[in-house]
Amino acid sequence: MEYKTSMSNQVRTSRERGVRRVAFISTRIAGTDGVSLEIGKWAEVLERMGVECYYIAGESDRPDDRTCLIEEAHFNHPEIQSISHRAFDVERRTLELSDDIVRMTRVIRDRLRWAVDAMGVDAIIVENALTIPMNLPLGMALVLEIQEQGVPCLAHHHDFYWERERFLVNAVDDVIRYAFPPALPQIQHVVINSLAAEEFSRRTGLSCRIIPNVMDYDNPPPPPDEYAAQFRATIGLSDNDLLILQPTRVVARKGIEHAIELARRLTPDRAKLVISHASGDEGDAYAKRVREFADMLQVDVIFADQWISSRRGIAPDGHKLFTIHDAYSQADIVAYPSTYEGFGNAFLEAVYHKRPIVCNRYAIYRTDIEPVGIRPILFDGFPTDETVQHIRRVLSDADYRQQMVNENYEVARRFFSYRVLEDELRLIVQRPHNIYRMLGRWRSGP
Repeated sequence: MEYKTSMSNQVRTSRERGVRRVAFISTRIAGTDGVSLEIGKWAEVLERMGVECYYIAGESDRPDDRTCLIEEAHFNHPEIQSISHRAFDVERRTLELSDDIVRMTRVIRDRLRWAVDAMGVDAIIVENALTIPMNLPLGMALVLEIQEQGVPCLAHHHDFYWERERFLVNAVDDVIRYAFPPALPQIQHVVINSLAAEEFSRRTGLSCRIIPNVMDYDNPPPPPDEYAAQFRATIGLSDNDLLILQPTRVVARKGIEHAIELARRLTPDRAKLVISHASGDEGDAYAKRVREFADMLQVDVIFADQWISSRRGIAPDGHKLFTIHDAYSQADIVAYPSTYEGFGNAFLEAVYHKRPIVCNRYAIYRTDIEPVGIRPILFDGFPTDETVQHIRRVLSDADYRQQMVNENYEVARRFFSYRVLEDELRLIVQRPHNIYRMLGRWRSGP
């Protein structure tokens, strides 16, 4: 466990001022994955509301003086990886696995308790660590800490285990039922879409709030500068190439084959599919499949994760690093052919950057996005001739394209802006009659 810097004096000063503070807890709070991005948005809104935000994780790129690292909290920690390897795709648990889970739970619980006390936080916001069993001991440790210490908790759920096939066969069903998610009324549970809310309540018997992914639509992005303009050339594209951006990880549910097919059917000599993220924690088998499929259709696919970072700069080998916002600003069109999404963070980013989007009508799009009036280029399950014709019209008709992206932006500002998030968080924060709600009770100072 590591504090990036000492915070004892800062804690004392903050308590004297009576400043409210929370700690975000997750396996990893770093990079451009959806959970880390949403943590940044929540923290920005909470800070506007006068709540100081701190971070406890196995990996973090947040400010040093606000961060506590617990290396065992990371899902890539060797002992956690060993536990996960033995817990899933089998149905019988060994005594050694049970002992290891209990031992690591105790280690993480002790370090969590120390971190929460040392930071002087009044409440915790658990980000996906009580949702998907990437780190079984962390989930159990969090439940014990919440029950034993009575620390107010908001659990922000992004991806439940029942939504991922790789967790369905396991030897730890009792652990999953205990902590992923825990059916505890003293936790304020928050999910990101309506279907998840229904399934959460069916499985736990508890209520939850729905807070969708958001973007700061009241503050549009600045026009692309000279640095952003270098993105195309840096990744090997010419000015005449059609940049189709797929702003997702390389995992099967992202439907990348559909984007490859569209590139082939549009202008195979000019269309370049640029994928912004790597495979992540789900292996490289699908990436191999994508490469083979692209070769078969003779479509150029650029895996651009080596050039995409959370901030601009220079990589250790000397090449330039760009943000995902730079990539959006240079895209001619954004492909979002996912078969499943928890909500659609990249979809909202494309709307924010006023890029035309070609989108599969995945379930959450149909239930939570389509009804509000956003209108991208759509296909239902697979691209058709009508899909290709619509894309060509959008690319060739500047007035039509501008009207589409402007209207989508205004709709998103009404339903998915920071103002929506602030209204929801303020409603949770300002409930003093319910001691179990987030920030509903405060620790007294020393």
